[in-house]
Amino acid sequence: MSLIQKIHHVAYRCKDAKETVEWYVKHLDMGFVLAIAEDLVPSTKAPDPYMHVFLDAGDGNVLAFFELPNSPEMGRDENTPAWVQHIAFKVESVDKLEEVKARLQAAGIDVVGPTNHTIFKSIYFFDPNGHRLELAADVGTPEMYRKLDEVKWDMLNEWAQTKRAPKHAAWMHETEFKA
Repeated sequence: MSLIQKIHHVAYRCKDAKETVEWYVKHLDMGFVLAIAEDLVPSTKAPDPYMHVFLDAGDGNVLAFFELPNSPEMGRDENTPAWVQHIAFKVESVDKLEEVKARLQAAGIDVVGPTNHTIFKSIYFFDPNGHRLELAADVGTPEMYRKLDEVKWDMLNEWAQTKRAPKHAAWMHETEFKA
């Protein structure tokens, strides 16, 4: 049995806790689960007031945010491209992906995609805090996942040595998958 049962929650910083909760409820249908506010950080006892909000991301997954009014303005890791750091949420189908894309665009939110990743299709957009979000709909077949599972360690080991993209799964970039 694994030591880890599941992710309890993932926490990010936000500019405004109320705006963030309202945005996720409105645009991604997440439920507002819990709010915790403290004047002292429980783990360090530092005098740093915060609001910690928790949202239901489905299936027992929780997305949380901290608003930190006494900290310097929120930024991001400028040495990492904006497309790298993101939160990806699974949706039930490509139809749902298209539906949410239309809803987001109607609300004035810029959306990239759908992008075809062979085993899933996804759209990308930003929340009001500048966090990049992805919604993904699985489209892979059991055969595709089997083929990827067979080469995962070979790919990782080759990457570790060369820092070049291994070609073990080049079939993913072909126009048609051939089993």
